[in-house]
Amino acid sequence: MVRHVYERTKRAKTVDEVVVATDDERVMNTVAAFGGRALMTSPTCPTGTDRLAEVARHLGADIYVNVQGDEPMIDPALIDVAVNGLASDQDAAISTLSLPLRGLGEMMSDAVVKVVTDKRHHALYFSRSPIPHVRTAGRTIERAAQAAIRAGVARKHVGLYVFRREALAAFASLPASSLEQLEQLEQLRALHHGLTIRVEPVEGEATVAVDTPEDLERVRALISPDSIPRTN
Repeated sequence: MVRHVYERTKRAKTVDEVVVATDDERVMNTVAAFGGRALMTSPTCPTGTDRLAEVARHLGADIYVNVQGDEPMIDPALIDVAVNGLASDQDAAISTLSLPLRGLGEMMSDAVVKVVTDKRHHALYFSRSPIPHVRTAGRTIERAAQAAIRAGVARKHVGLYVFRREALAAFASLPASSLEQLEQLEQLRALHHGLTIRVEPVEGEATVAVDTPEDLERVRALISPDSIPRTN
């Protein structure tokens, strides 16, 4: 799975180098076996962003992309959209992506993170709850949520992050915020401390993250034989 993520990330046109950050020697050995590069990090890193920040201290890039290791079907083109979005917005410290919500189930699910933005595509808030609340007399919460989906003002967050070097270093040094701890969303730490997050809207379907054995079987069924990773 890590190799699929590695190879797909390498295909992004805006990426110069791919490095696997891990605290597990088994992952280090696996990456070395297929000719990739990996760096060991502290096992005490509380989040993936903190792990990325630790690796960044050993590298000299100006922009860093955080691709989760459980995303074996990540689309390289989405990485390019996020990187180009940050590069085009000098006011943004971080960039990420959003997709359309695909119905009431996603809007109401606390496993699906919702995001609302301003007219410049800067994030106003991320939440596991339905946002925004549509205050209309006579409507149930469900009907109000459906109205927000139809209006397109709430979208589904895609957990891919691109950081400017100084923003990544700052983020890792900032204390967690109360909102971050309540929602269990680390991007709220950035908003709490005044870091601007650009959210690029994209279309299509979300990638399939592997969080359970069932997810793994689903991905195995979806990945075609011609998508076998190749390291050049």
